[in-house]
Amino acid sequence: MSDFRTEKDSLGTMQVPAEALWGAQAQRAVQNFPVSGMRPYPAFIWAQAVVKRAAAEVNHALGLFEDRQVGDRTIPADELVGALIAAADEVLTGRWNDHFVVDPFQAGAGTSHNMNTNEVIANRANQLLGFDITDPQKPVHPNDHVNMAQSTNDTIPTAIRLGALWRLDELIGALEGLRDALAQKAVEFDDVVKSGRTHLQDAVPVRLGQEFGAYAKAVERNIEKIRLAADGLRRLGIGGTATGTALNAHPEYHSRMVETLSRLTGLTLYTSDDLFESMQSMQDAVFFSGAIRTLAQDLVRIANDFRLLSSGPSTGLDEIRLPAVQPGSSIMPGKVNPVLAEMLNMAMFHVMGNDLTVMLAGQAGQLELNVMMPIIAHNLFEMMHVTIGAVNAFTEKCVVGVTANREKAEGWLGKNAILVTALNPIIGYLKGAEVAKKAMAENRSILDVVVELGYMTEAEARSALDAHAMTEGGIASA
Repeated sequence: MSDFRTEKDSLGTMQVPAEALWGAQAQRAVQNFPVSGMRPYPAFIWAQAVVKRAAAEVNHALGLFEDRQVGDRTIPADELVGALIAAADEVLTGRWNDHFVVDPFQAGAGTSHNMNTNEVIANRANQLLGFDITDPQKPVHPNDHVNMAQSTNDTIPTAIRLGALWRLDELIGALEGLRDALAQKAVEFDDVVKSGRTHLQDAVPVRLGQEFGAYAKAVERNIEKIRLAADGLRRLGIGGTATGTALNAHPEYHSRMVETLSRLTGLTLYTSDDLFESMQSMQDAVFFSGAIRTLAQDLVRIANDFRLLSSGPSTGLDEIRLPAVQPGSSIMPGKVNPVLAEMLNMAMFHVMGNDLTVMLAGQAGQLELNVMMPIIAHNLFEMMHVTIGAVNAFTEKCVVGVTANREKAEGWLGKNAILVTALNPIIGYLKGAEVAKKAMAENRSILDVVVELGYMTEAEARSALDAHAMTEGGIASA
C-alpha cells in the first residue's frame, strides 16, 4: 500500500493514491460511480474553483478565518487564506485538472464534485504551507475552510452559470465567424441568378447571394437569442447555502460574493432577488440550453442546404462546390462527399440530445433543490464545447472555400417553367398555367410559348421574364 495514503471523512477512512490531491470523499465517488469514464469539463472545474477563491477572500474580509495552531507552529489567518487563494488560483489555470476525477454521472446535486474541489484546494494549500498531504495535522480543512459559508446546493448552480458564461464569448465568436463567412459569400455570389425551390420543386428565381445572405442573417438572429438567454445566467444564488435561508453565511456574504466574482471573472453578474428561487429552479440554464438548441436546428437546416446545393455533381443540383478535404469513398475512386456539412449535422443532433437531457433534468427538481444539477452542468458545457468546435470547423474548412457553379445554376434556371409566375399580372393565372404546362410538355421556353400563343410580343415577354429583375420583387408590366 506504499502507493496509497489514508484519508478520513465522516464515514471513516479511505485509501487514496499517494500523490493525489483529492481526498476521501472524491475517492468514494470514484469507487461508487464507475459509469462513463468521463471527467468534468474544464468549465465546471474553473467555475467551482473561482467560487472557492472568492469565498476565501470574502470570508477573510469578514473576519471569519482564525489563526491555526499546529504543534509548535502558529499559522496566521492571513497566511492560511493566502495559501488557500494561491491553491485556488493554480486550479483556475488548469494546472490540476487531472485531479478532478468524479464521473459526471454521480450523486445528486454535485456534492462529489464540490468535495473534489474542496479537497484538491485544501491539500494543495497545505503543501504551499509546507505540510505533506499525508500529515494528519495539516491545517487547511476542505469543509471548514475551503467550503466555509457554502453548500453544494448553492455553489453548483452558481458554477453552472459561471461556467457557461466563461465560454460565452468563445461561442459567440465562433458564430460571428460563421455569420461573417456566410455574409462574404452572399456578396461574392450576388450576381448568380438561379432557380428558387419550394417543396423541393421549381419556384421563382432567387440569387445565390440572397440564399447565403439569409443563412448569415439566421446565424445573427441566433446570436441575439443566445446573448438574451445568457443574461439570465448572470443572476447568482451564491449565499443561499443549503436551502436558500443563508444559514452559516454572514449577512453581507451574498452581495460581497457577487461583487468579488464579478471582479475576479470580469463578468457582469447580479445578486439574486430571491435565493430560494435561484436554488430551486434551473430555468435559466434550461432557457440558455434552449437557445443553443434553436441554433442547432437552424445549423442542421443550413448544412442540409449545403448538401443539396452541392449534390451530384453529375446527377444532382451542383450549384455550389464545397472544398474537397478528404476522399469520399473506400471503393469509388474520385468520390468527394460534403463531409463538413455531415459533421455539422451529427454535432447538432448531439447538441439537441444534450438539450433534451437538460430540459428533463430541469423539471426534475423537488422542493428546495434540483438534485440533477451534475448532468445539467455536464450537458450544458458539452453543448457549448461541441458547438464551438463544429462551427469553427464548418466555417474554416467549408464555408470559406465554397464556390458557385454559375453555369449549372443558370442552366437549371433556363429550364424552369415557373418563370411564368412573373406574367400573372399581365396575362393572368389561368393563361400562365396554360403556358407553363405547354412549355413543360414540349420542353420549350416560356418565352417561346407565350409569344406563340399570342398572349405577349417577344419584346414584352423578354422584359417581363428578366430573371434578375424578378429577384428584386415588384410587379411586371407590359
